[in-house]
Amino acid sequence: MKMQRSTKGFTLVEIMIVVVIIGLLAAMAIPAFQKARRASIKSTMQNDIKQLASAANQYYLEYSCTSVDVTRLVNTKTDSLMGYMKDFSKGVTSLNTPLSQAGDVSVAHPNFGTLAGLVDTGKTTAETVN
Repeated sequence: MKMQRSTKGFTLVEIMIVVVIIGLLAAMAIPAFQKARRASIKSTMQNDIKQLASAANQYYLEYSCTSVDVTRLVNTKTDSLMGYMKDFSKGVTSLNTPLSQAGDVSVAHPNFGTLAGLVDTGKTTAETVN
């Protein structure tokens, strides 16, 4: 009795070529994804600096002072007496607690590093990337 050989299916070489192609595509896609993620985190931190600077300037105008504690501006609880800024974005924290009217504001993120800006304008001035 003679056995017939099946011609259906893929050879090992064909499967290995497909795996190599998928690996090359992944090697190109992962760095692009990481770059987009870091850019997103940076823009989020820049937005938080602008909001914090705006909240501080509003506080300075209302209370005629030159310095304010960040905890008076940023409140995570709804029953707070100050409603200048609800909260920082996810993962972002403030590094300097007192903000002076002509000083710097710095925020940090564990996946990015630190980003600094000016209180009077809210513009980003420096960054330290991890």
